[in-house]
Amino acid sequence: MASLRRALAVLLLATGCIPSPYDRAAKVDTIDGYRAFLREYPTHPDTDAAEARLEELEFQEAKRLHTVIAYKRFLEAYPDAAQARTAKTLLEGLRFNGAKETDTVAGWRQFLQEHPDGVQRDEARRLLAEAEARELAATEDPRKLAEYLRASPDDPRRLDVESRLDAQAFAEAKASGAAKLFAYLKDHPAGAHREAARVLLLELEVEGLLVSGLVDEAEARVKAHPLGPKLTAFPARLEHARAERAALARPEPAAQAAHVGHYLRGMEDLNRALVAPDPLDRWQAAEELGQHVSVRVLDPLLESLRAARNPLIRQHALESLRTVLTALPGPVAEYEVYSRLDALRERATSAELYLTVAVLLDLSGQLAQASTEYQRAAESGVPDPVILRRWVQIREERRQHFSAAVAARQLALWSLDVAQQERVTPEGRVPLASARQLCAAAVNARFAVEAIARARAASTEFPEDLAEFERKAVDARRLADARLADAELLLREQTPGVRTCADRGVRERLEHAVKERTAALDAVMTKLPRQVGRLLLEVAQKRDPSPQVRAAASARLTAQKPAP
Repeated sequence: MASLRRALAVLLLATGCIPSPYDRAAKVDTIDGYRAFLREYPTHPDTDAAEARLEELEFQEAKRLHTVIAYKRFLEAYPDAAQARTAKTLLEGLRFNGAKETDTVAGWRQFLQEHPDGVQRDEARRLLAEAEARELAATEDPRKLAEYLRASPDDPRRLDVESRLDAQAFAEAKASGAAKLFAYLKDHPAGAHREAARVLLLELEVEGLLVSGLVDEAEARVKAHPLGPKLTAFPARLEHARAERAALARPEPAAQAAHVGHYLRGMEDLNRALVAPDPLDRWQAAEELGQHVSVRVLDPLLESLRAARNPLIRQHALESLRTVLTALPGPVAEYEVYSRLDALRERATSAELYLTVAVLLDLSGQLAQASTEYQRAAESGVPDPVILRRWVQIREERRQHFSAAVAARQLALWSLDVAQQERVTPEGRVPLASARQLCAAAVNARFAVEAIARARAASTEFPEDLAEFERKAVDARRLADARLADAELLLREQTPGVRTCADRGVRERLEHAVKERTAALDAVMTKLPRQVGRLLLEVAQKRDPSPQVRAAASARLTAQKPAP
């Protein structure tokens, strides 16, 4: 019976009594109908007719919607359709009208990018030029002006745009500080404001001399410089600096005790100590030199950082540079950094100079750029404990505890290598430099152990690796301490009274000086003339190397009524 029904269906279809699938789709004549037919009967003899009709219906639907998306979809689906050219023209018209409605440079550029050969091309170019003219007349954005100059090098308005860009770049540099002023001079070799930029830089240079107490030197610099007469505020600033110098030079014990210079060796003595035979003298001099908040200590400290062999000299030089640049006024510190950076970058070809550039960038807050230079320095020579310690600190600040432990492990391996390589034998004399190098190994091994312990306490990742790092660092510390003890025993036998790695004479003196100065601040307003006392408090607040003293001076100034 079933076979009879099938035979009957075939007979009816063959005689035309039942419509074919295409006829049924054609009778409905819809997009969905033709799509269903083509999906179900992909090999039917009438697929070409169905596809042709589907194109027509899809185009009609796109025209009915008359949107950018509708025409784009049609062209993506039927790029070779007979209606494609018409669809492109309609799409171009819609986009042209949209660009005309917003009438922006970005809108017209996008239109021309999408229809580079369209029928509206010439009109769009004309309207783009008008929009550019309006935007150029109104914009204050240097990036847009620079982009225009790159895109339109032959435009007759180029000179006007260059002039405006130059003025805006200078205004930004003037408001920003030394870094941008140096950049302005470099980027605008024919700028109209180069002399004004140099005047501002001279002003920062002179201010650095004044805050360093080099009043006579600042006055001589202004008198000798051809741009000196343009420093119109200098006379008043010089008078104030002289008043500060007079206050600091008063003989009263209260005045002397409030100033850091009272507790320090002179800069000339410290500079001589930086080249003393004993590395311990040199690293203690580097430590103490950082208490002189003066632009004149920067170059000796940078030279020690660059050239010293013992890592503790270089480490103390780095820490002192940070102390001085933090205590100097921000604009002066920025000037001192960037006045050195350009020259250093041009001749930086060694690990030592890469490190110097890295430290200057680091201390000026440019940590991303500094990290690149630290990496270059590390890749240019043997492992550097100064760089490794700084990497530990940076990664701890970023809460990258495991990475900090990795750097600390490298530091421990450096210490272990030094402890193994330095010769200590009872038969011969122990070189002083070897004992001091073992001191550096011991100090850095202890630092590494402490850093890895902090990482283990703060991090839960890779606990087995951290435990292994700690074992290795502890081994390095033990060997370095043992070798140091052996070396210093022999050294004391050779030279009775020689100072050892544990000597804290300078550190204790500097720590005691902080307490003395803090206490002395209470007396300056009661035991000295009011104006003198206020000047001493202001100097301490602005330029003392100790944050504790600066905070105490600030609190006492706040408690005082303004001077009449």
